[in-house]
Amino acid sequence: MAGADVMNIGDAEFDNEVLKSDQPVLVDFWATWCAPCRAIAPAIEELATQYKGKVKVAKIDIDSNQRVAEQYGIRSIPTLLIFKNGAVAGTIVGALPKAKIEAAIQKVM
Repeated sequence: MAGADVMNIGDAEFDNEVLKSDQPVLVDFWATWCAPCRAIAPAIEELATQYKGKVKVAKIDIDSNQRVAEQYGIRSIPTLLIFKNGAVAGTIVGALPKAKIEAAIQKVM
């Protein structure tokens, strides 16, 4: 459930793809059964394409990758965390409009 510019990652890839990234990374914590997660998916894919080369976009299914979700205290989904230099630099909880997600990305860039 990800477009060409969105990576599906799991617990095993998280450190390399997110924490060690030289670019900011938007991580979408989601689940297949989550309707709000599916509702924002097109906006996430558009932003991934729009910011390609500047910001990486990754999705983590919390049902099959619980370690990272627990580590970052994910209690409700969708939750979007923006990482910069290996640390959380922004948090979005809930199905917000694309413009709000983009504004959070731009704050971190």
